[in-house]
Amino acid sequence: MNAQGKVHKYGDHIDTDVIIPARHLATQDPKELAAHCMEDIDKDFIKNVHEGDIMVAGVNFGCGSSREHAPIAIKAAGISCVIAANFARIFYRNAINIGLAILECPEASAGISAGDEVKVDFDTGVITDLTSGKTWQAEPFPPFIKDMITKGGLMASLRAKEA
Repeated sequence: MNAQGKVHKYGDHIDTDVIIPARHLATQDPKELAAHCMEDIDKDFIKNVHEGDIMVAGVNFGCGSSREHAPIAIKAAGISCVIAANFARIFYRNAINIGLAILECPEASAGISAGDEVKVDFDTGVITDLTSGKTWQAEPFPPFIKDMITKGGLMASLRAKEA
């Protein structure tokens, strides 16, 4: 399981209200949520994101409310992985629950620039900035988490086990 794409970079303390503004929470539709992802800090995000792109942020990414709308919006927008210095705990768990790959790596968060092409190897946790040639080591997912993300999240993983 790997990810590779162009980087969309944000700063510290990006909260769930910035990821998906509260005025758009009347829907559960992933495509509708994606259409408004990051719009309050990056009005062109949805126009510039492509399937497989990677989001990089600073500390405390996903702080704020506990809603699952935020990781759903990011994933539905086409982001294949979020790399941050660290994540708010509830966002971290919600991301795994909905099948959004996330990695904590403060060095990569600081070293990667917007627009860089980045590759992530989820088996090893190696993050490679193909633009600069630099690499960083994140903690790889344990096999059961990787399996859950590959299958599309917690519920999809449980349904697959029942089948």
